[in-house]
Amino acid sequence: MAEAGEKETRSNEESTDESEEDESEEEPKLKYERLSNGVTEILQKDAASCMTVHEKFLALGTHYGKVCLLDVQGNITQKFDVSPVKINQISLDESGEHMGVCSEDGKVQVFGLYSAEEFHETFDCPIKIVAVHPHFVRSHFKQFVTGGKKLLLYERGWMNRWKPSVLHEGEGNIRNVKWRGHLIAWANNMGVKILDMISKQRITNVPRDDISLRPDMYPCSLCWKDNLTLIIGWGNSVKICSVKERHASEMRDLPNRYVEIVFQFDTEFYISGLAPICDQLVILSYVKEISEKTEVECCARPRLDIVQPLPESCEEISSDALTVRGFQENECRDYHLEYSEGESLFYIISPRDVVVAKERDQDDHIDWLLEKKKYEEALMAAEISQKTIKKHKILDIGLAYINHLVEKGEYDLAARKCQKILGKNTELWEVEVYKFKEIGQLKSISRYLPRRDPVLKPLIYEMVLHEFLESDYEGFATLIKEWPGDLYNNTIIVQAVVDHLKKDPQNRTLLRTLAELYTYDQRYGRALEIYLTLRHKDVFQLIHKHNLFSSIRDKIVLLMDFDSEKAVDMLLDNEDKISIDRVVEELENRPELQHVYLHKLFKRDHHKGQRYHEKQISLYAEYDRPNLLPFLRDSTHCPLEKALEICQQRNFVEETVYLLSRMGNSRSALKMIMEELQDVDKAIEFAKEQDDGELWEDLILYSIDKPPFITGLLNNIGTHVDPILLIHRIKEGMEIPNLRDSLVKILQDYNLQILLREGCKKILVADSLSLLKKMHRTQMKGVLVDEENICESCLSPILPSDASKSFSVVVFHCRHMFHRECLPVSNTVSSVQFCNICSAKHRGPGSAVLEVKK
Repeated sequence: MAEAGEKETRSNEESTDESEEDESEEEPKLKYERLSNGVTEILQKDAASCMTVHEKFLALGTHYGKVCLLDVQGNITQKFDVSPVKINQISLDESGEHMGVCSEDGKVQVFGLYSAEEFHETFDCPIKIVAVHPHFVRSHFKQFVTGGKKLLLYERGWMNRWKPSVLHEGEGNIRNVKWRGHLIAWANNMGVKILDMISKQRITNVPRDDISLRPDMYPCSLCWKDNLTLIIGWGNSVKICSVKERHASEMRDLPNRYVEIVFQFDTEFYISGLAPICDQLVILSYVKEISEKTEVECCARPRLDIVQPLPESCEEISSDALTVRGFQENECRDYHLEYSEGESLFYIISPRDVVVAKERDQDDHIDWLLEKKKYEEALMAAEISQKTIKKHKILDIGLAYINHLVEKGEYDLAARKCQKILGKNTELWEVEVYKFKEIGQLKSISRYLPRRDPVLKPLIYEMVLHEFLESDYEGFATLIKEWPGDLYNNTIIVQAVVDHLKKDPQNRTLLRTLAELYTYDQRYGRALEIYLTLRHKDVFQLIHKHNLFSSIRDKIVLLMDFDSEKAVDMLLDNEDKISIDRVVEELENRPELQHVYLHKLFKRDHHKGQRYHEKQISLYAEYDRPNLLPFLRDSTHCPLEKALEICQQRNFVEETVYLLSRMGNSRSALKMIMEELQDVDKAIEFAKEQDDGELWEDLILYSIDKPPFITGLLNNIGTHVDPILLIHRIKEGMEIPNLRDSLVKILQDYNLQILLREGCKKILVADSLSLLKKMHRTQMKGVLVDEENICESCLSPILPSDASKSFSVVVFHCRHMFHRECLPVSNTVSSVQFCNICSAKHRGPGSAVLEVKK
């Protein structure tokens, strides 16, 4: 619960009542201020007894019979001396042009504020209430009601005379009345009644719950939420009533409307006034409490609660205790609650004070968040409502948030928020950087400094870099890598790093950073030297990016030692900048590196390094024998004699075999396979590759006394050499391993060959037959002969112009046509003729198939 305390103004002791929050974190829903100016002047000499609110002005009645019209700031615009005693009630029509006033001495006045229209009446008893028709300004709605012991309706009739009529009497004094549309609600000692002015029927009676309370001390509060919803507060009970139309079948002798109580609940304290706010209620409560000093019941500060009605209870939304002047002496009947429907303004009236309660706006919400040090929420709220807030600026809230985080020691979060809050304001950035420097937290803000759009002064970045250089080499290196080189004076930073390297010349972090600084400064030669010394992976990227090939001509060995694969790829990709000859020359004293380079070159192009192929034979033999044989096979430029010499010296059998076979000495190669390798499978494979009968003969002769070799030959020779030749030469009695299996395999291979031949024969015969049938069908087709065809020999039309003459035409399957007399006489015994044009090449489609005679 919040407590509204007095807030002193600069000029005097008059103050504004605001909710004094307790230690809870719940934000109040309303804000309070005292209605001052003319109201202060009035209440210094008089006391407020009642007030009514119009959207244009306020009307305040006093205990000394005065009625004052006020603007919304409390300034007096008009004053009326109505009576020498207390004003009980003031009523205004909806237009705000007519006012009704009643007082304790029985006087009732209804008059126009801007016209001469006026009604006066004095009764013999105090008149507690008066209510003018909401549309009193219209001529046919000149009505008002008054209430003392009776509820009287006054209507203006013929000759502008006012005619009274009794609406209700006999249940005690009428103490409250509210007129809305065609419905009048009033309260007397027994309960609340509602009258329908159209039918002039009373449609309900809502009895008073707690009859033990004096109705003059705890009066009933009435409020129309809309034209059909009445809110009743009496004692500590609240009822919300809805006026509904009765169904025609239910009327009989009943009124055509009835009232249903839709919500009913009790409150903790006595009700002095109530008003609607959206679907909730604002309740002004009179509170009594036991004094801690005297232990006697006394009047406490009144409360203004916002509650959410439920069918049989309510939920408290907010509750504020208000410190109004003289609250210790006030009774429940001394407080009143009036409200302005359009603006959600609530006026709390007491004899010595008038307090205005307003719904809190976004500025108030932000004020509360700032007061609670909820800066992030305040900043978010300001950003969302930046078009509507008037009091606060997003930047001011943000700066306050940063300062708050710094005070709490959350330096990293404060620095991170600078990015969002300071934006592109370079002046504020620089101010904040110096603040962080003063507290020794430049490192915290370094990661969040802007690097482009905007860019701060170079001095700012240099100051941060010096801070890191003094205490954190790794952090310094990270900043140099992340920050563009144009943010700071590169020369100054380079000199600072050089000075530190004098103390620690082998520090790899500083050396690497110095190389990056040299790169930014376009001193690539120095950067390259450092990278090579450090064997840094970025050396190749640096060479490529800045085209430093002229600088590495004498550093090829260093590059190869560092990463031979990347170095070779780079050198081969840039042959136009560093020639092959230059690289080979530089690697002359490092043959293992020379081999790596030449091997990669050969893989890319077999012909580019042909002048070094002879050299490569020795290099492969020394450093990479597995690739020697592929090299010998792929190279067309290496000298075979040199290669054979080297391979024989090193006893490289496979390579020697290959070279012998390539040089035409297949027998020696086969002999080496058999004698050196003793590998019959390899010997057979070699013989198959050469496809030489003499080699097979040599292989059989060499193997004839070696049973394992014979087995190998029997298993593999069948498809190249007749196995009988081998079998006849096998000596009787020789034990041959797996002979039966070998013979079975030979038979199976033979059967397979027979099957393959028969299969091929069947396919061939079927295809031949199919093609013959196709040719026969083609030759059986007719051929069109007309006037457009010509003789291929004499080139005259094939058909005579005179159809009566006899003619003879020969048409061949190739579609060539001849006159019979134009064809040469055949010299062959066969009578078959052939097309002169096609038969020059081959016999075929040119065979004669048709002869036309007439």
